[in-house]
Amino acid sequence: MSEIKKPRGRAAKAAAPGKPWHHLPDGSFRNPPGCPSRGQGRLKYAAPFFVEMLRQGARKVDVPEGHVVPAMEAAAGLASHMAGTGDFLTWLGHACFLLRQSGVTILTDPYLSDNAGPGALGPKRFVEPGIALHALPPVDVLIVSHNHYDHLDERALAALPGKARMTVIVPLRLAAFFRQRGFVHVIELDWYEHHDIRGLRFTALPVVHWSRRTGLDTNKTLWAGFSIRSAAHHTFFGGDSGYGPVFEQLGRDYGPFDTALLGIGAYAPRKMMKASHATPEEAIQMSLDLRARRAVGMHWGTVLLTVEPPFEPPVRFRQAGRDKGLSDEDVWIMRIGETRPLPPASSWPANA
Repeated sequence: MSEIKKPRGRAAKAAAPGKPWHHLPDGSFRNPPGCPSRGQGRLKYAAPFFVEMLRQGARKVDVPEGHVVPAMEAAAGLASHMAGTGDFLTWLGHACFLLRQSGVTILTDPYLSDNAGPGALGPKRFVEPGIALHALPPVDVLIVSHNHYDHLDERALAALPGKARMTVIVPLRLAAFFRQRGFVHVIELDWYEHHDIRGLRFTALPVVHWSRRTGLDTNKTLWAGFSIRSAAHHTFFGGDSGYGPVFEQLGRDYGPFDTALLGIGAYAPRKMMKASHATPEEAIQMSLDLRARRAVGMHWGTVLLTVEPPFEPPVRFRQAGRDKGLSDEDVWIMRIGETRPLPPASSWPANA
């Protein structure tokens, strides 16, 4: 359980007049009360971090056998589930999932290009997407959690078909980005606001992160996680997040969740990353705070963003679940390209 500490520095500032806590007078946003500050310790660790990242970038990643589903097998698995009527989840890599819930096909944070950066800059992915963009089924709803390049992929969005038919749901001040690129139906949400589509309720929820697309727009657009609730299933999509006391509040006010999609990678060095990304152990605690029955690890095994060993996160995630008394069946480590059915809420034991 996280203790809510008295805010200091920037976090102690009064909110913009007439606005919620996370709106600051200068028009920027901040994390929920009691959450770690991104400014703490960053300069001290920045230089060695970037040196190590350059060293890692020159090294080939040894991808374990079975981490990626072969392309034809992945396509066949998705097609089989698309032909049915049940809910399912396909991991395309990183924070990108194809989710079908109550007949609605949802795509999350579609980072599907080679680099997580502008043009040819930025870290290069070391595995291909689980399903090629051109092979995806028609998307009904696109969710983007924030504007970092490994979540808001302009090249993938340019190639994504169906811009006139799909609904895009984004946090505050990101709608213009999508409308300028041909998306017609764009919904912008503040934290705790919701939008209903075909029996599903999409609610933007606070998480612990930040935003920046250029050097001049830090925290000028909002970041969020999302609750996706239907009659048969309740999903939490975490986007990017560090750990903080806000997750207990979300569990009380919005839980329980059937499935929580949680970031488990990009956490080292800890002094730099604690306000941006959770450790695998913190992700398990998030799932418990959220009252989630199933935790799915994401944001790992696709691109090198930080300095921990690239295949350490799932090992620690599964062990953390066991240490908390969770069964392996409720702590999912998916293969890139894998599709799994999502059992309806009614299939859980009455006391779950």
